[in-house]
Amino acid sequence: MKTKCLRCLNEDLTLFGNDQGILYCRRCIQFGRLNLGDQDPVPILKKFAVSKDSWLKPDQEDQREKKNSISIQENASVYKPKLKFELTPFQKKISRQALEAVLSHKDCFIYAAAGSGKTEIVLESISTYLKNGKSVCFAISRRQVVLEIADRMTAYFPDLKVSAVCEGYPENKEDLYDSDLIVCTMHQLYRYPHSFDLLIMDEVDAFPYAGNETLQAITLRACKGERLLLSATPDAEIMDAIEQKKMVLCELFQRPHGKPLCVPKIKKCSKWMQSFLIAVECKRLIHEKKQILVFVPRKIDGKWLKLFLSLIGPCELIHSQIEDKDMIMNRFRKKEYPILVTTTLLERGITVPDVQVLVYRSDHSVFTCASLIQIFGRVGRAFNNPYGEGICYCESKSQPMKECVSILRRMNASLQAELYEDED
Repeated sequence: MKTKCLRCLNEDLTLFGNDQGILYCRRCIQFGRLNLGDQDPVPILKKFAVSKDSWLKPDQEDQREKKNSISIQENASVYKPKLKFELTPFQKKISRQALEAVLSHKDCFIYAAAGSGKTEIVLESISTYLKNGKSVCFAISRRQVVLEIADRMTAYFPDLKVSAVCEGYPENKEDLYDSDLIVCTMHQLYRYPHSFDLLIMDEVDAFPYAGNETLQAITLRACKGERLLLSATPDAEIMDAIEQKKMVLCELFQRPHGKPLCVPKIKKCSKWMQSFLIAVECKRLIHEKKQILVFVPRKIDGKWLKLFLSLIGPCELIHSQIEDKDMIMNRFRKKEYPILVTTTLLERGITVPDVQVLVYRSDHSVFTCASLIQIFGRVGRAFNNPYGEGICYCESKSQPMKECVSILRRMNASLQAELYEDED
């Protein structure tokens, strides 16, 4: 028998345990013990009948016959997303391109700037699959973003049952397998082998999914149809797949309000001067009644910087080991305090209207190019506040900082070119 785990595809003999002659995989044991040769049972999703004529993979012979096995039924109003706004022409264009790709049995990557409305772009694909009896899952790396996306999906599809699956959720365990739409962390996909006709994966370049072979194998196993991948910062692996025509690329660098992305200013000075300048900037922004996110590379930096900035105004600290993260974020959104010091925990997936972003020690190795692009993507997302401050404080200008500025400028240049073409 070939030594291969059927859950995480592990073939490394050193990562198998031996229990009285029975081999089991240790690489994915966090998801429960799985003996060599065994498979996790395929769950029954009560809302979706298991059909023998499931869509076929692109390499299967009768793909052409199955290509049109799904039709867009415009009168299925229960599955039509209820939006209080209209998508922009650019969003509609990318939404249609992504839908056409997955209906053609191709995986699709949506390369979209932070704040451009990635979630809204995939609503048409979700709607089309659901109203044709196909199962859909929206997977994200972080728990807090799962809860936010689940709330938004519930608002967009008020007549459907949307379940958040992450730490502490769902409260009713029956909802794990009895929902119209699942929104979960990447880890929770272990519950759903061979379950989803459409798997939407947001921020695929982020921790803990990026570089994690176990999670990547589990997500592939969960998808029996097509994948829609989303990110503002694609990694080399994704770009290679696009170049090799294994994935369709859709690009959107325009935010709904049409204004350019925030390109950070860079201020070079010593570490001690950085904290002083951040305090001065916070005092000015508080006077202007702004909300401020101050990013730090390490928790220890956050602890003392929070104490220092508390001399300027009400301030809180959030990082991965803080227990009451949801309460801290809710209070910050309600403007109960103007300054929130954070690690890279909040670099992705959160939206705070009219927030300004300052980065302490931005030349630290924690702040990669992708991380910085995401961090400054928090700025200028709201229609009524499309502009904002983004400042890097550093001792020297690092390569990731240079790349971040270059990419954001290139996105803005691409946006201007698209606008001119549209006018013509």
